[in-house]
Amino acid sequence: MPTNPAGWLVTVAKNRAVDRIRRDQTLRRKTELLIPPEETEPMDDTAIPDERLSLVFACCHPALGIEAQIALTLRSLGGLETGEIARAFLVPEATMAQRLVRAKRKIRDAGIPFRVPPDDVLPDRLAAVLRVVYLIFNAGYGPPVRHELCNEAIRLAAMLALLMPDESEAHGLHALLLFQDARREARVRDGSLVLLEDQDRALWDAGEIAAGRRALERALSLPARGPYAIQAGIAAAHSEGASDWAIVAELYARLAELEPSPVVELNRAVAVAMADGPEAGLAIVDAIDGLDEYYLFHSARADLLRRLERVDEARAAYTRASELAPSGVERDFLAGRRSAL
Repeated sequence: MPTNPAGWLVTVAKNRAVDRIRRDQTLRRKTELLIPPEETEPMDDTAIPDERLSLVFACCHPALGIEAQIALTLRSLGGLETGEIARAFLVPEATMAQRLVRAKRKIRDAGIPFRVPPDDVLPDRLAAVLRVVYLIFNAGYGPPVRHELCNEAIRLAAMLALLMPDESEAHGLHALLLFQDARREARVRDGSLVLLEDQDRALWDAGEIAAGRRALERALSLPARGPYAIQAGIAAAHSEGASDWAIVAELYARLAELEPSPVVELNRAVAVAMADGPEAGLAIVDAIDGLDEYYLFHSARADLLRRLERVDEARAAYTRASELAPSGVERDFLAGRRSAL
């Protein structure tokens, strides 16, 4: 507890306001680079109608690797700190800091222009832009919740869906964020994390769920359905009166085929455990490599071991998960689970 709580709050609020003003000033300066000279023709109707989205497309230059594009955009425009970006990529903060330095050096040395790309190359940059918006939302989803990041990500996703109405993944991402955001108020109760199966579904935002279904229907009506459309389908399977875990497990299997990764496999394992029992899920978890520094890997494994009454192993896994958890809310939740064994 600070010695002067009121003074501490005032100082924090003032610093927050100064940071916001500086970010807005930086955005205005960068936006000026996008304004065409007076002697050129004005932008036509196909130009990107949102300044911040224009800047995201400008930063996602194909001369950089896609991870560098995403990381640099999140740092420059998304308001995320290096540590937050590192957690999103499951790498140490020092590693991410080096990647950002190398990306900035490449921009300088190669003379990569900072400008909005022409409309005909926008689809080539869409994958990176979608990932940026997705990670901004995840950073805001918390805990702790940062409403301004969630709201901005949803707004950008809606703009992308309007800008590219024939891109299934733009609608899929929009649907996914709406479904997830609908549960925002139910995820934390009295400062404690509430798991999906324990959430009060009456607190879920019915309007956002309905909008998410409409966006998902649009995504599924288009060809080339990708990972965001599948993830939106998974979120939709949770949005009824009860989660349909068999469908969730099936969709995660499809997602693993389309975009294989240890994190997708971990989510599939949890769904399989809910549908077919903890032993089936644990067999999948124990076969996953590369997530030893990811707290949700140990948390999921601990929960499965708890359900199998393997108490000592569950206690050790909860301890490891708590050591790696990024926030106090999550650490407190894991400590509570461990104490309840």
